[in-house]
Amino acid sequence: MPSTTRLFGLILIVLGIASYVMTARSSLTALIPAIFGAIFVICALVARSEAMRKHAMHAAVAVGLIGALASLVRAIPAVIDGNATRPAVMSQLVMAALLLVYVYLGVQSFIAARKARLGR
Repeated sequence: MPSTTRLFGLILIVLGIASYVMTARSSLTALIPAIFGAIFVICALVARSEAMRKHAMHAAVAVGLIGALASLVRAIPAVIDGNATRPAVMSQLVMAALLLVYVYLGVQSFIAARKARLGR
């Protein structure tokens, strides 16, 4: 899971930088995906330690869930208003989709780890 976390973190960083450039550098909030990505990369680095892996991955999935919900809360009203093609809204939707996939993969990984630990 740490390598998946690192990959999603790097993708989010690229998304944040691309969003910032697409919005003509007019708003620092376009970098929000990059901030979440940086948190993921940090969690992946912390997870290199066997003792910290479980905590770091749980923190990353929790951050992913919070980020997905927050970006959906911001994007859905704009989509309903017909502004889905604005770069900021598209970035929020992509971020939400990426984070929802990440949370799903994280939960599946936690389930598999628990089953392996219990010998099932």
